[in-house]
Amino acid sequence: MEFGRLPPKVLSKINYNLPAEPAINSTVLKSKKVAKPIACLGCAKWGRKEWLGKIYPLKTKEKDFLEHYVKQYNSIEMNATHYKIYEAQTIKVWADKAIGLNFTFCPKMSKSITHYGTLQNKQDQLNKFLEGINAFGNHLGPVFIQVSDKFSPKRKDELFDFLKTLPKDHTFFLEVRHPGWFEPIESKILFNTLKKLKIGAVITDTMGRRDCCHMNLTIPKTFIRFVGNSLHKSDYARCDEWVSRIKFWMDHGLKELYFFMHMHDEAKSPELTVYLVKKLNEKCGLGLNVPVFEKKKRPSVNSTNKRKNS
Repeated sequence: MEFGRLPPKVLSKINYNLPAEPAINSTVLKSKKVAKPIACLGCAKWGRKEWLGKIYPLKTKEKDFLEHYVKQYNSIEMNATHYKIYEAQTIKVWADKAIGLNFTFCPKMSKSITHYGTLQNKQDQLNKFLEGINAFGNHLGPVFIQVSDKFSPKRKDELFDFLKTLPKDHTFFLEVRHPGWFEPIESKILFNTLKKLKIGAVITDTMGRRDCCHMNLTIPKTFIRFVGNSLHKSDYARCDEWVSRIKFWMDHGLKELYFFMHMHDEAKSPELTVYLVKKLNEKCGLGLNVPVFEKKKRPSVNSTNKRKNS
């Protein structure tokens, strides 16, 4: 993810502390700790060749990446569905890779709906999109809707009218990026409307756009998109902040957590997920599987001696 990217030399100058709890959260998290909250964690896509020899066996073919991904994580932020509306037949093939596993796909709404033209008169595309993702069956998680960074509050009526048309039998989260949404008046209107519509608010934590890391909960569920910086020391400190906040939310009734790791250099996403999962398990008692890296083969004694003598 390139959104909010900063040059490494300025990262240490950014205040990455999470904001204080917004007032709306106390009206959403009104119950005691949920006995068994849903906790889903993963990455944005499975098709990363850079993960060969890490969380995928070295000689794995690309068509088999998903088979290994579903054994390492229990969820994925499904970015592929943003670029194409897939037919149910294709999606069922993906869903079948998770048969017998507690695994959740969280598809991103097609950009043909959210990014091209207006949000009006998109019912046909929306129906096709939903028909496809419904093939995930019991592996279908929340759908996340992203509007472009040029989509400003001037179009809020258009946005809210569209959100009202969404089916009630799915969970939706919305991500906005235009800075105008985070101005005090517009922010209040946005999050109060999402609460009324029972739609979640995506929280995007990236160093170059701290306004998008807003902390507002509009339903007792959260969808966090965390953007790391190639294992810069701040990545670990930021993860620690999130673990503390997530524990606080869970102690006050958060029912579902969806946390997805992004990295400007996606090759290094798995390393940070290992750190985060261990911390969440330790502090929140979640029992998430810790991703296991492939063991690197040590050279034999004979081959080592040959190199020394060559």
